[in-house]
Amino acid sequence: MRYRPKRALGWLLFASLVVALGAGCGGGKKTSSTTAPATTSSTTTSAMPGVNPKLASEVPSKDKSKGTLTVAADASYAPNEFIGSDGHTVVGMDPDLAKALADVMGLKVKVVNATFATIIPGLSSGKYDLGMSSFTDTKARQKVVDFVTYFSAGTSFYVKASGGPAINTLADLCGHKVAVERGTTQQMDATAQSTKCKSAGKPGVTVLVFTDQSAANLALSSGRGQVGMADSPVAAYIVKKSKGQFKLTGKVYGTAPYGIAIPKGNGMAKPILGAVKELIANGTYKTILTKWGIQAGAITNPKINGATS
Repeated sequence: MRYRPKRALGWLLFASLVVALGAGCGGGKKTSSTTAPATTSSTTTSAMPGVNPKLASEVPSKDKSKGTLTVAADASYAPNEFIGSDGHTVVGMDPDLAKALADVMGLKVKVVNATFATIIPGLSSGKYDLGMSSFTDTKARQKVVDFVTYFSAGTSFYVKASGGPAINTLADLCGHKVAVERGTTQQMDATAQSTKCKSAGKPGVTVLVFTDQSAANLALSSGRGQVGMADSPVAAYIVKKSKGQFKLTGKVYGTAPYGIAIPKGNGMAKPILGAVKELIANGTYKTILTKWGIQAGAITNPKINGATS
């Protein structure tokens, strides 16, 4: 984190942990600026589960000729996508699934780290071939990109374990400072709730917006924010890795499908849907989710543009 404050050693160790393992956005990542940060990447061909000739034949010739799909992920959203122990490789559930999907289609994959809000614009401009970064498949996003659903997640609240406010639902956010990642559904939900609070004659929500989930976590741990919001598997992982600094609070809400983001109408949705179904059928999908401890979000019926709202 480029603006990490100078604190005691314990704080520095915790901050480093959060930056390395931090966060991403519950169902719904983002939309906005067009410039991604400097990225690191991992180019890999999965050893499993093997090429499916039928699916490989459905890959559009443009993508087949490239041979390697560039997949963008905001690597601040563990365990879904984050920077590994080597300091540069993007690891997690989404990179593992990306590699397995590419393998089924007879392709290689290059996973690159990108600011969440730049990924969908990057797909539209041709910079990236796929976005796999805990995107919630929404009808609004479907106007710009296509999705293939592959996971189910909601939003969770988390606070400081000692002295944090009791937050059970969105309505309890009135008068609190909430730290969220830019472009996420959490930002939209907290902002909408602020309007509802004011309409009811209550204090609004102070929505603190950050470029990545790691920064949002640091705002919470430093006391700048009072409540954190993230996708349910990500929030659980943040709390687990905080060594007692944070705790989950309230109920998970807004369960919705994650989608693999694909440039609109480019022909890749059909083979990717087939590849997801293949991974579910042969057990690779379950193995990957279990590896990251998020098998509770598994789905059995992936769809093209399966948004629920």
